Amino acid sequence: MTADAFTAAPVAIPVKLTVNGEPHALEVEARRSLADVLRRELRLTGTQVGCETGVCGSCTVLLDDEPVRACALLAVQADGGSVETVESLAPLDGELGPLQRAFRDNFALQCGFCTPGFLMLATAMLRRDPEPGRAAVRGCVSANLCRCTGYQPIVDAVCAASAAASVAAARGEAS
Repeated sequence: MTADAFTAAPVAIPVKLTVNGEPHALEVEARRSLADVLRRELRLTGTQVGCETGVCGSCTVLLDDEPVRACALLAVQADGGSVETVESLAPLDGELGPLQRAFRDNFALQCGFCTPGFLMLATAMLRRDPEPGRAAVRGCVSANLCRCTGYQPIVDAVCAASAAASVAAARGEAS
């Protein structure tokens, strides 16, 4: 094998994604992770990269409404999919979304590095079950790692967001 075989330019593969409601047509190297493409190509830096092996959950995004580890998923595997990142949770006016407010109000973040992953994980759970019990919330958030909060404030925040949404729904309001 010649030295040129090892230095050849990587092949770019066309990928179409809808990210936070906006369509994107990209050309990406087959080896690039979804997290890398979101952060570097689309400048959506809220998706954190911690362990780069899919263990910590800091990179969790929603792909077709399911939580996935964006660091462990190749961008080409998401071709044709709909991706939601933490940036999608805040209303267009720049205010915090309801779940983000609950995290702030319940001190569910300290260093904040893992927070985007927890927010996306909780978003998926609350969409499937708007009124989960504390045990279900604990089980869900145990999928991600946090070294600062001890998890209790995160559980409190998700439960508070669920309760607020239930009250708003009972009143016929948007949360």
